[in-house]
Amino acid sequence: MSLIERIRSKEARLSVIGLGYVGLPLAVEFAHAGFDTVGVDVDAAKVDLIKSGKSYIKDVSSDSVRGLVESGRLTATTDFSVLADVDTIDICVPTPLRKTRDPDISYIVSAVDEIVEYMHDDMLVILESTTYPGTTEEVILPRLEATGRRVGESFFLAFSPERVDPGNPNFNTKSIPKVIGGITPRCTEVAAALYSSTLSTIVPVSTAKVAETVKLLENTFRSVNIGLVNEIALMCHKMDIDVWEVIRAAATKPFGFMPFFPGPGLGGHCIPIDPFYLSWKARLSGFEARFIELAGQVNGSMPEYVVERVGDALNSLKRNFNGSRILVVGVAYKADIDDIRESPALDVIALLRGSGADIVYHDPMVNALDRELVGVTAVDLTAEEIRACDCAVVVTGHSGVDYELLLEHIPAVVDTRNVYAGVASDKIHRL
Repeated sequence: MSLIERIRSKEARLSVIGLGYVGLPLAVEFAHAGFDTVGVDVDAAKVDLIKSGKSYIKDVSSDSVRGLVESGRLTATTDFSVLADVDTIDICVPTPLRKTRDPDISYIVSAVDEIVEYMHDDMLVILESTTYPGTTEEVILPRLEATGRRVGESFFLAFSPERVDPGNPNFNTKSIPKVIGGITPRCTEVAAALYSSTLSTIVPVSTAKVAETVKLLENTFRSVNIGLVNEIALMCHKMDIDVWEVIRAAATKPFGFMPFFPGPGLGGHCIPIDPFYLSWKARLSGFEARFIELAGQVNGSMPEYVVERVGDALNSLKRNFNGSRILVVGVAYKADIDDIRESPALDVIALLRGSGADIVYHDPMVNALDRELVGVTAVDLTAEEIRACDCAVVVTGHSGVDYELLLEHIPAVVDTRNVYAGVASDKIHRL
């Protein structure tokens, strides 16, 4: 029986390497679709949680994990030798930037090295980790072909970009259209068979390089437009114009405009990082991606601007940074999630502490023991705690937080997320 036939009959055994925000939801969808699925991760704590039927990802319920584990459809392990018994492998590992802003694909390479050790004929390997165009063909393919197998014949290789949006109630792993590009047309066909058996919409493209570039275009589009609106926000502040009112009015145009909103900087694993994968690859080809670099500079400077606005707020109270107690409200990178990866709040906190301020924070979604927040005290949003502070800065606007309480009990608030839209108060210093 061919691999496509085993996939279509749900007899194929699937695996996912990397059980984070991308990998765990994907593994759960595979298992829900009726496939025996094994998740592999080097983090034993994650594996133990899955084995006990618990989810550490907000978008995946523990009830769902528990049911799949108890049924035997979903298992998890730190032992890569299980790959010898699977038919498909999805690689969903991190792809950070180095300090030099060069791509760090070491996690991909490590995963592929494990695959090579346990590879067999008629295996499908799909990379989902965001990376620069050419990674699948130039980095992964040679390693797999070094086993003596030929792509498109004895094994299949494709790229399919992840499109996870943590906390989005309208779109999830199953409902978001899935772009697929194989090294060969047959590779695309086999990968499409896998995803079409599980997900709602499949979008095949001609090559893996195209699929890799699709993901980078999507996130670069957001980065550049956020950079534009952040620059407009800086400009409007200088001219005493309410940028939020400008955006709301512009958004009434039914064509030719899409609203983006200013903020304290970019957060999450994708938008602050992915565009630089594209600009790095472009430089290797002799092309300077000026929009990407400029947007990165504007967005990267926003935490400093937020601190500048905090300084304005303190000056209005005839106070200095040094010795002031500042409450940072919201440290997740966006509303109503617990993810602080690349959160601009971390930069804001570091800059404020560097200026001599005493910092506390409140975020009902974030674990106070998170290592990025060691040394910063988490507090409840009570009248007593607020009154002990000189200024508050809203970095993330979670629903359910009583922001009115801030205005009632604190001398000044810097609002970077427009949580006080339409509220007139001398206490509010807007972005």
